[in-house]
Amino acid sequence: MPIETPTQSESSNISESTSLVFTENEPLSLTLVLQILQRSRRFILKTAAITFILATILAFILPPYYTATGSFVPPGANNTSSAAALMGQLSAIGAGSLLGGKGQGDLYVGILKSHTVARDIVQRFNLMQVYKVKKESLAEKKLLSESEFTLGTKDPIVTVSVTDKSPERARDLAAGYLQTLQATSAGLALSESSQRRLFYEQRLAKEKDDLANAEVALKLEEEKSGLVAPVGQMASNIQAQAQVQAQITDLQTRLAALLMNETEQNPDILRLRTQIESLQSQASQLAKGNGKNPTGSLSSALVPGLELDYIRKAREVKYHQALFEIIAKQYEAARLDEAKDSPLQVLDQPVLPDMKSGPHRSLIMALGLVIGVLGSSAWVLLRADTIKRVVR
Repeated sequence: MPIETPTQSESSNISESTSLVFTENEPLSLTLVLQILQRSRRFILKTAAITFILATILAFILPPYYTATGSFVPPGANNTSSAAALMGQLSAIGAGSLLGGKGQGDLYVGILKSHTVARDIVQRFNLMQVYKVKKESLAEKKLLSESEFTLGTKDPIVTVSVTDKSPERARDLAAGYLQTLQATSAGLALSESSQRRLFYEQRLAKEKDDLANAEVALKLEEEKSGLVAPVGQMASNIQAQAQVQAQITDLQTRLAALLMNETEQNPDILRLRTQIESLQSQASQLAKGNGKNPTGSLSSALVPGLELDYIRKAREVKYHQALFEIIAKQYEAARLDEAKDSPLQVLDQPVLPDMKSGPHRSLIMALGLVIGVLGSSAWVLLRADTIKRVVR
C-alpha cells in the first residue's frame, strides 16, 4: 500500500525548512531545532505580529478598573498576667473563643470576610443590580472576589482594598467596609478589657441574685424564729468569716481560670495558691475561736437550733455581700479599662482613585507577543517532526 505524501506546495515548504536539516535516522537535537526555527522565522514573526495586534486591541477594549484602599489599626490588648487569667475565665463562659489563638488583626480580617459584613454592603450599595446577579449569595461572592484584606507582617495595620469599574463605587465600597466593621464590632466585646467587663458583668448579675435570695432566706428565718441580727463579738465573727470566705472564692475562681491555660509552675498560679492557703488558715482560726468547729459553723452545743439556723443564714448574707462588693470593684475597674480602650482607629480613609489599577495593557500586549512566538515555534517543530515521520 503506497505511503501518503504531502501535496506539492506543502512539499516545497517542507523542503525549504526541513530538507538539509535532518537525515532519516537523525533525532531532533537543539541544533536542528534552532535551524528549523531559523528557516521558519518569517512564519513565526507573522504569527507573533498577529497575536500582538490582537492582544493590543483586547487591551484597549477591556474597560479600566480602579482600586480604592483604606486602612485601620485594631484596638490593642494588654499582655499582662491578669489579662491571661481573664482569657481563661472567658473561655469558661464560651466567650474566649473570640480571641483564642488569633491576634486582633486576624480577628478583624475574619470579621471583614464574614457573611454579615458582606450582606450589609451588598444591600447598602444594591450590588445585585450592579453585578447583574439574581441571588444575594452570588453578589457576596463577587464582592469578596473584588475585595482584599491584608494584615501587615511587621505591624498590626489592616488594609482594605476594593476594585471596581467605577472609581466612586470602589471608594464607597472600601469606606463601607470600614463603617460596617465599626458598627459590627461595636456590638461585640472584642478587646481584652471588653471581655473582662462582660465577664464581671455576668458575675455581678449572678451574685446580685444570690445575695437577694440569701436576704430573703434570712428574712423568712427572722419571721419564723423571731430572732434579730446578732451583735457584738458574734456579729464581728460572722462578718470576718464571710469576708475571708468571699476572698477565698474569688481567688479560687481566678486560679481555676489560670489553670486552663497555664502550668503549675506559673508564678501567678503559685502566688494565688499561697494566698488561698493563707486565707484558708485564717478562716480555720476564725472557726476555732469562740467555740466554733473547724467547718466554720457555730457549735450546736452552745447555740440552740433556731439560733444556729439563723446565724448560718446571716453568715450567708454577709458572704454574698462581701463577694458582691469585690466583684463590683472589679467590674468598675474593667469598665474604666474599656473606656480607655480606643476603638479601631481608621488610619487612611479611602479616597477617590485618580489612576486605574488595570487592565495592565503593556503586560497583555507582551503576553500576546510571547504567546505568538511560543505558539508558532511549537507548531513549526511539531510539523517538522510530523514531516520527518512521513518522509521515513
